[in-house]
Amino acid sequence: MSISIPIKPIVYLHGEPTFVRFEKKEVEVMIHQQELNLAVIGKFSHGWPEIGLLRTLIPKQCGLKAEVNIGLLCDRHVLIRCTIAEDYDTLMSRQTFEIKEKNKPYLMRTFKWDVTFNPEEETRFAYGWISFTGLPPHFHGESSLFSMAASVGKPISIDSATRNKTRPSSARVKVEVDLLKVHPKSVLIQVGEGRKLHLHNKRLDMISCPNIVPACKLQGHDSIGCWKLNPELRPNKENPAVARGLTAAGGEKSKSHHPTHPPSLLPLTLPIPNGKPSTTDGKPTGKRQPNPTPKHKKTHQFARNPYSAAER
Repeated sequence: MSISIPIKPIVYLHGEPTFVRFEKKEVEVMIHQQELNLAVIGKFSHGWPEIGLLRTLIPKQCGLKAEVNIGLLCDRHVLIRCTIAEDYDTLMSRQTFEIKEKNKPYLMRTFKWDVTFNPEEETRFAYGWISFTGLPPHFHGESSLFSMAASVGKPISIDSATRNKTRPSSARVKVEVDLLKVHPKSVLIQVGEGRKLHLHNKRLDMISCPNIVPACKLQGHDSIGCWKLNPELRPNKENPAVARGLTAAGGEKSKSHHPTHPPSLLPLTLPIPNGKPSTTDGKPTGKRQPNPTPKHKKTHQFARNPYSAAER
């Protein structure tokens, strides 16, 4: 039996309509009614096929097993409503998918949908794996692992090696984590009754989890490479030094073979037939340059002669 939400009255302030108020429980009912419990955001940063093609390509190329509802949410974002948890887990477990249309690949990144969705930001929630290295094998059951993994986030599943008992040295759990929170590095396990307790302090290793920068709220990079915190790193016309290949770490030039300044500004050291010291800017260098070509051969020709008429 579905729960209906009554029509809300508009609250007026000084004769002007101001807001309509909904309770938190009513919002949860709305999410269920709109089938958004297992909704995923697909983000295309560099173009995407038509939405009609995506409705066919995404289920096939992402390995989805049940029916999904796919629609264009806003620019570069599609909303994928899954009907089974397995498909939702498939989309959330991988951070990127390559959607091909006529041999042209389009990169799609997946994020969890929630009521705070903003197309200018990326969600703070993501799937990651935590490893319990050195955990005794009698703790490798799903219930005990979920109890320990709850200290990091929402447990989702255990990996196949843990389920099949083929890796007794460690156990791995997939969790949904809040990337903006500080997570514990270990968990303390107490075993015993009353005052007779045995303590096990086991390390938690977070693996395969993306980074997020609070300033820009975008996943996949750190504060050192963040364009919002470091606008000089953005490769555009206003920052030609970055476009030429200067790195963020220490200004080191890239290994490009192309010069980073116009050829007309390159320093020149030209041979002078009479044996006088060569110059580059009207001043002698103090070194004599031999003629690089025999007298019977044609001398080098330069497109631009830097010497004045008096010097020639």
